[in-house]
Amino acid sequence: MKKNNSNNFINIYGARENNLKNINVSIPRNKFVVITGMSGSGKSSLAYNTIYAEGQRRYVESLSAYARQFLGIMDKPDVDNIDGLSPAISIEQKVTSRNPRSTVGTITEIHDYLRLLYARVGKQDCYKCQGPVQKQTIQNIIDIIMNFEEGSKIYIMSPVVKGRKGQFKELLSSIASQGFVRVLINDKEYNLPLKKELHKNKKHNIDVIIDRLKINNKIQERLTASVELALKLGNGLMKLDLNGKNYLFNENYSCSKCDISFEQLEPRMFSFNSPFGACAKCSGLGTEMSMDADLIVPDKTKSILKGCIVPIGEQPRGGWWGSIMKNLAREYQFSFTTPWNSLNETVKTIILYGINNKKITINYKSSKFQGEYKTSFEGVIPNLQRRYSQTNSRKMREWIEKFMAILPCSQCNGGRLNQSNLAVRIDNLNIAEISEKTIYELQIFIKNIKFSKKEKSIAKPILKEILARLSFLNNVGLDYLTLSRKAGTLSGGESQRIKLATQIGSQLVGVLYILDEPTIGLHQRDNKKLIETLKGLRDLGNTVIVVEHDKETMLESDYIIDIGPGAGDNGGRIIAQGKPIDIIKNKKSITGQFLSGKQKILFNNKNQISEKYLEINGAEGNNLKNINLKLPIGNFICITGVSGSGKSSLINQTLYPALAKEFNKSNLKPLKYKSLSGVLYLDKAINIDQSPIGKTPRSNPATYTGLFTHVRELFSQLPESKVRGYKPGRFSFNVKGGRCEACQGCGLIKIEMHFLPDMYIQCDDCKGARYNRDTLEILYRGKTITDILEMSVKNAIEFFKAHHQIKRKLDTLIQVGLGYIKLGQQATTLSGGEAQRIKLSAELSKIGTGRTLYILDEPTTGLHFEDVKMLLNVLHNLAERGNTVIVIEHNLDVIKTADWIIDLGPEGGDKGGQLIAEGTPKQISRQKTHTGQFLLKEIKE
Repeated sequence: MKKNNSNNFINIYGARENNLKNINVSIPRNKFVVITGMSGSGKSSLAYNTIYAEGQRRYVESLSAYARQFLGIMDKPDVDNIDGLSPAISIEQKVTSRNPRSTVGTITEIHDYLRLLYARVGKQDCYKCQGPVQKQTIQNIIDIIMNFEEGSKIYIMSPVVKGRKGQFKELLSSIASQGFVRVLINDKEYNLPLKKELHKNKKHNIDVIIDRLKINNKIQERLTASVELALKLGNGLMKLDLNGKNYLFNENYSCSKCDISFEQLEPRMFSFNSPFGACAKCSGLGTEMSMDADLIVPDKTKSILKGCIVPIGEQPRGGWWGSIMKNLAREYQFSFTTPWNSLNETVKTIILYGINNKKITINYKSSKFQGEYKTSFEGVIPNLQRRYSQTNSRKMREWIEKFMAILPCSQCNGGRLNQSNLAVRIDNLNIAEISEKTIYELQIFIKNIKFSKKEKSIAKPILKEILARLSFLNNVGLDYLTLSRKAGTLSGGESQRIKLATQIGSQLVGVLYILDEPTIGLHQRDNKKLIETLKGLRDLGNTVIVVEHDKETMLESDYIIDIGPGAGDNGGRIIAQGKPIDIIKNKKSITGQFLSGKQKILFNNKNQISEKYLEINGAEGNNLKNINLKLPIGNFICITGVSGSGKSSLINQTLYPALAKEFNKSNLKPLKYKSLSGVLYLDKAINIDQSPIGKTPRSNPATYTGLFTHVRELFSQLPESKVRGYKPGRFSFNVKGGRCEACQGCGLIKIEMHFLPDMYIQCDDCKGARYNRDTLEILYRGKTITDILEMSVKNAIEFFKAHHQIKRKLDTLIQVGLGYIKLGQQATTLSGGEAQRIKLSAELSKIGTGRTLYILDEPTTGLHFEDVKMLLNVLHNLAERGNTVIVIEHNLDVIKTADWIIDLGPEGGDKGGQLIAEGTPKQISRQKTHTGQFLLKEIKE
């Protein structure tokens, strides 16, 4: 390779990581570069395992020895040399946080600026009377205290430290020098001077005890002096302890009508992650586990006699519940045979929530007692709540939890903050209400807030930062998200684009950004925005490397590196590199052929639509607008629409849970809908999502698909195994016997890194083989059980061609384009798309009935054009066998081959949630929807 100037190029020499074939490549700096190729060809090996890994290693080496001890020694990638390398930042498709406290607002820092805005220009009202909070005079405070019961003992205190770290030696010394002799530190009383030292890294509360008094009409003069001193020392704040109950008085902020004092507003008071701001009941989560009436009475068409109230069970005639229900039926005149949805609303409320204000007569008969007595009826829900709080039985708690759901907190109603802080408003909205607005709505709201001249000067720099961040989120197609959206509910693509927006805001220059398929989850309509954002990063003076398969992104890039020609061992070579036009002209490049249009996936012209339908009516969860959905049975159906239009809400959160409840009696609760019909045409529903097939390196494709069971049985049937008495369990790395006990069959040792993610290092005893020496002495055709796990699917299918059961399962992995993965590849190294296709192959290997509904969410993740063709063949074959296949997708190659399209929109968030078009691809192309316009463009090409 001719050496390029390292000022203009990143030069890589002898890259051999994973399947890379000792490649040399020069990547132009300060350009927008796309690395593409077949799935498993080596794109990620070059971008992440070589370039990014070396960048990180060099960064770690630049740190001090002290810092490096916490980060550990990072292995050098298998590469001879890289020069011209900039500091690297990886923006991967991983959900930012599973922490329920993490939201879009917190991870983008917009919430931090909103907290500052509310603390500085928010208008505080009393949370009880909604009246204004005003200054409280010393005379007001004294009048309130003098109204306490005569003879009550009170402590007058001045709060000088609240929730701050430190030892406060100088402060305590100064207080003592002023003649004060007692302080309250973290609610414990101490004499001054203080003999113990406070922990410098713990937060402390310090109150100076000013005076101790007993309420009577002779203390007014002394009380006045003490209150004045307390307010002076506490900068307007004073605390009063009355028999262990604390009262706060504020010279500046109080409600005269309710006699409530308020603290001065600070940003931490608007943080739901701080004890100073969080709602006391839900600790700032905004939700709580509560009894759910829909889980207690799941089937409202049943009667009480048929067991509609699940905790009571069927035919509640005997025992305590039977006696109660009989007497309630007699008292309120209802029948056990009446369906629940036909019962009077008052009767339903009494059964579920009780009648504590009225006693009913119970006739009860048991082996120990017979007679009549009067009692109040607590109701099914309060009864379960009481038993849940009182029981010590784990089984009982687990049983009751089946009737509980995560619901909005009853105290803050999902606002996460305490009542006092939710009463602070800007333009009549509190911070929780602002956070419920979409990014698009919030931009408009922030621009239109009316401030006084003084408030405007305070708010101007804060609003500038907020609007800049909102603009970045809007530019990457996330205008439909709300700031209150939990980070754990974001898709990989959404999470990646949030990180991208954050990086744009940082305005760094001279950085190497590496992104993994940022277009995933993005409608073609929004692709242009994303591409412009990536170009903006480049124009700042950064190098942007994107691992991508999207046609538009490739054509808009400055430079393309095409790796291939195939996957696994057949990949790892540079097939073509240069400007997009160079790739198009290169006859060796499959990518170039698709970009030029010489190869393409054709429109579906069959469109034989079934006359049988699965229907769900009245879907209105999240942003859905009372949708009535008709899905033709036995067809390949594509659900599309712009990001945030309601696709996942309709299919993953409404339709699938409703079917799971129907087929499997699942506890998965669907979003609100009115009715479901056409289920008789199906016998099961399977959701093949992109969640990992396992969370540890112990999980792998061989165990997940079940083919490893047959491999273990094969090894146990070998003559040497029979002589030694080895059973199939001997060849399992999950049980004692044949596995390496040093790593317990994992092949890796887990190292806990405390505040960093856990690390896995190769086991010294077995060198990653997973098994002990005796087990590895058993050979099949010259291969150990470890050698089998190290085989690629493509090599294994040739090796096991004589074994029908193993070959059948391997065939399905080949069909979904996974011939390049290893049988024992750790689950933690698989992408979301690979995990999804492994699940699909596991389903394909089962003997089908032709009456299954398959749901797939963006199955083209990580797939090249050629791989998409292969996947579409599999999905269409499933539909041709009578199965119904529903795919949520933005990829036009998938959309145009569908039998039937459901298009949601017209926009995302509140402007979405409507069914705007349905029909065949040709019919949709005639519609003036975003999807229709892009399909029309495809037809013309």
